[in-house]
Amino acid sequence: MTETYYAGCYWLARPEPVEDCARHLEAFLRELGPLEPSWNRWHEAADSYEEARKLQVQTDAPTLTKLLGRKSNRSLDSSNFWLWAGENEDETSAVNGFCGSSSPHVNSVCVLEPPARGPVAERVLTAPVMARVVRAMALAWKPEFALATSEQHRDLVAAPSSDTYVGWVTYLADFRGPVPPLPSSVQVEHVPDRGTLITLTQEKFSVSNPAHVALAADVQARLQAAGLLTPLRPWGT
Repeated sequence: MTETYYAGCYWLARPEPVEDCARHLEAFLRELGPLEPSWNRWHEAADSYEEARKLQVQTDAPTLTKLLGRKSNRSLDSSNFWLWAGENEDETSAVNGFCGSSSPHVNSVCVLEPPARGPVAERVLTAPVMARVVRAMALAWKPEFALATSEQHRDLVAAPSSDTYVGWVTYLADFRGPVPPLPSSVQVEHVPDRGTLITLTQEKFSVSNPAHVALAADVQARLQAAGLLTPLRPWGT
């Protein structure tokens, strides 16, 4: 089984105009650039890889404002986006999400999906890079919750009644409350004026490693007991 990974950040009921969403996206893509060479060149989607290669997107805020403001990228009061990067068809990364919704029932979200295998995957699916990706999400999007983990681990631990759980790297906004003491092997880093990053292991996290799964369960239990894994709440409440 090839484990597939993603990083995502989430917040609820924070209405924002298209221009603000574009600035958040610009800031996030700017933070990604130094982490991986292929993340410096982003494209729109198309019917084929060759067609999409011709649709490179300049990632400045004015250009992104036009992109997010298209009728096809608007849904009620939110802006939708889907961009991809990669030097060959079999090794692409994607950034997609929704921003600006005032709904208390639909999360705003930004997700990065790196390739599952190949040289790019080998470079980015490491604890330092994934932690920096989640940190970039915290800085650019100001979410309530974010994480990087494998889809297989998410499917193992995510409860239907909750949208927050522990991953390989987990971020919790400061307003959720202080993080309790965690096992000494877990790396805890505060992001000034934002929140806390929690990295379970410096080796590549895998659901096939029982020690990794047990550590995630231990940290999840501690955070739940501290009241930090409650559902998302409307922004500012």
